[in-house]
Amino acid sequence: MKSLIKLLTRVFIGAVFAVLPAAAFAQDAHLHFEHLNGLEAKAQNVVEVNVDGKILDLAKRVLAKQNDADAKKVGQAISGLQAIYVRAYTFEKDGEYDMSDIDQIRAQLRAPGWEKLANVRSKKNDQKVDVYTMFTGKDMSGVAVVVSSTKSIALINVIGPIDIDLLTELSGKMNIPQFDIENEKPKN
Repeated sequence: MKSLIKLLTRVFIGAVFAVLPAAAFAQDAHLHFEHLNGLEAKAQNVVEVNVDGKILDLAKRVLAKQNDADAKKVGQAISGLQAIYVRAYTFEKDGEYDMSDIDQIRAQLRAPGWEKLANVRSKKNDQKVDVYTMFTGKDMSGVAVVVSSTKSIALINVIGPIDIDLLTELSGKMNIPQFDIENEKPKN
């Protein structure tokens, strides 16, 4: 009996050590904005939104109880969300923030698991837009958007699965932008 316990203990310890490296590389979609805290003192306008935990659960419950079918679909589309974080800073003059602040966010998005979906570059105001997604299997587990220009920074971090098909169905309704991805009609 003692040898069986020793064997089971060794197998358990071996399994724990086998799982630890995988857990260390496991990635979640949460971005770290802490190093941006100093920008608030320099910015003319600041927006900080943290929707998570009880507030997000409340929003989901309210949407689920609406009599409006579209509101219920929005609730369904976001039912798996864990958090939404937004940071936006507007500055009075060009160059009032250090681009390395944004580069630190972009560095986080080069970590395993994140995939760049789109990037847009404009010479006007040196504007840069990057959109990243993270998938866990076939499910989207996060989205990140980084927008920067000479006088502004905007960051959006959505954590959790989003039902893109439902959101596309709702496009053009309830202040959701119109998406004409698959419904585009041929021009005559």
